[in-house]
Order: sequence, then structure tokens, then C-alpha cells
Amino acid sequence: MKILVTYFSASGVTRKAAARLSKLIYADLKEIEPKENYTSEDLNYMNPNSRSSLEMKDISSRPALKNVLDVKEYDVIFVGFPVWWYREPTIIDSFLESVDLAGKTVVPFATSGGSSINNVKGNFEQIIPSAKVLPGRVIRSNESDDQISSWVNSLLK
Repeated sequence: MKILVTYFSASGVTRKAAARLSKLIYADLKEIEPKENYTSEDLNYMNPNSRSSLEMKDISSRPALKNVLDVKEYDVIFVGFPVWWYREPTIIDSFLESVDLAGKTVVPFATSGGSSINNVKGNFEQIIPSAKVLPGRVIRSNESDDQISSWVNSLLK
């Protein structure tokens, strides 16, 4: 089984979690990059007119990607992101729609200061109905390597 960890990271937190996960499970690592990087002003969720706020208000928003990732050789794809408005950022939806995930196992994971990702599995299943979407979870920086490995092992047994 060939595993890929993909991720979008606006501030670097999700990048660290993704790198840690890929190392623990011996998976390849690829970044989901926006065509136009997000600035701190873009990420100001307190500003209703910031780029992230506007994207998240419009669930059909699909921010452009810098490039399309090649996922053909992978059986399992972990998709990481920071939680925005209790769900995945719309750039993740751009990614899911840009690659062929038919027949693949997709596992969402996130970083968050306190929000859950309870709605994400359903969102992913709507966007990629031809993939098998497993329940995801938030990876916290204070978790042990054993906790993270145990979660992955329980999913992929």
C-alpha cells in the first residue's frame, strides 16, 4: 500500500503536522499550494471582507492551485488543512476536484485551536463520491507519536 500525505498550510502549523505524520507512517509528502499565497491580511477572520472570509462564505469558491498534484500511484491519501469556519478551507475542495481519487482511500486530518472536523467527512464524500472517505481527526501538537500512529493503524488495518 502506497501512502501520500498532502496538506495546505496557511501559517505553517499544518505543515508541521503533515511532516510529522508522513515521517511516522513512512508516506510521501506533497503540499497543496494556492496559486496566490495567503497574506496575514487574507487570513484575518475578524475582517468579513478578508480573502479567507469571502471564500468561506461562498462554499462554491474554488481558489486556484499553483499546480495539480499527481496522486495516481497512491492507494491512501491523507489530506491535511487548518480548520476554517468548522470545515476544510475551500482550497482543499479545489484540490479534491483537481485530482482523480476514484477508488482511493482518503483520510482528512486537520490542525485547530479547538474546533472539530465533524462535518468534513460528509463534505469530502459529496465532492469525491467515487473515493472511500475515512473519518478524519484533528492532530494536536501535544499528542504523542504513539497516539498518532495508533490512530492511523486503526484506520488502515
